[in-house]
Amino acid sequence: MPNAIERALDAALARGACYVGEIAIWPLAQGGFALSHRDDRQRENLAVGRQAEDATEIAKLDDAGDYRPLKTAPNLRHGWRLEIATLDEAARALDYFYPGRLAIFTAWKGKQLKATALRETLDRQSGIYRVASRISDEQINDLVGNFCRSDGGCLRTILWKRNASGAAASTKLPPEKFDPNCDQAEPLGRPAATVIPLLCQESCNLLVAECRKIVKGGTTIDE
Repeated sequence: MPNAIERALDAALARGACYVGEIAIWPLAQGGFALSHRDDRQRENLAVGRQAEDATEIAKLDDAGDYRPLKTAPNLRHGWRLEIATLDEAARALDYFYPGRLAIFTAWKGKQLKATALRETLDRQSGIYRVASRISDEQINDLVGNFCRSDGGCLRTILWKRNASGAAASTKLPPEKFDPNCDQAEPLGRPAATVIPLLCQESCNLLVAECRKIVKGGTTIDE
């Protein structure tokens, strides 16, 4: 019997293709599923893999051959296609591309997902990251507006707030950045197919590190 994650993916594929971040996934006529970069779905000259584990190597580097520390950054490399036999393997492949995101989506769909405010995340840091909690609200507003933007930053949809009072993570991000119904990889419009959003329920370690860097007088990654 399919587990909750597989059932959620199966439901998303009921009408054909769906998108997960920069990935298109669709059922094959002969059975099984195909996955590719969404830009490459109509291409034929692609390197074909047939194992879910192939996604690990694909997700490691961008088109320039540089390491991708953030798997939900919009820089997944092109030129590949996976042909996967079962729904279970397709779900595993997606988890290699975007670790934990299908589980987070399933919890959200089941109304069991709790988002954690950025201030709460920063306040519980220890060691060299403890100083990150000293970042000002103005600095957070600027940092999140730049670091987390979908066009060059991260494709996750932000569910967390800045603090316990419910302040927006950043006023410099568009409303769509906080809407799970919007496709973060398609800023000019949503595709006709179903989208499984990459949800962000808590600020990532990379953002925490950037908060620390600002407090210590450093610069952000983009600077």
